[in-house]
Amino acid sequence: MKSEREKLVEKHKQLNQTDNAKVISHVQREEKDSDWVRHTIMLEGIDVPFIYRRKQQYQSLKGARVNVTYYRHVEDVAGIEFETMKEYVLSAVSTARPPLA
Repeated sequence: MKSEREKLVEKHKQLNQTDNAKVISHVQREEKDSDWVRHTIMLEGIDVPFIYRRKQQYQSLKGARVNVTYYRHVEDVAGIEFETMKEYVLSAVSTARPPLA
């Protein structure tokens, strides 16, 4: 039997799924002229940032394992195209993090 996530990805062919990915970087910035906080995470072994927005800052996900369901997205910045992963669903698998050095 297929999981809800598998059904979703099958139904929406442009959705992508990455499971159990380790977060190696998590940056949170307030968006200019907005009440939103832009979160950018980098996942181990993936050269494309995963970007999502929330109303507030959260504990860093650095070192956590996450499942992400996303759309491929291309942004044009100063005439240069940058590929990103646009949020659809982000869920934590494990928030265990290595101790601070």
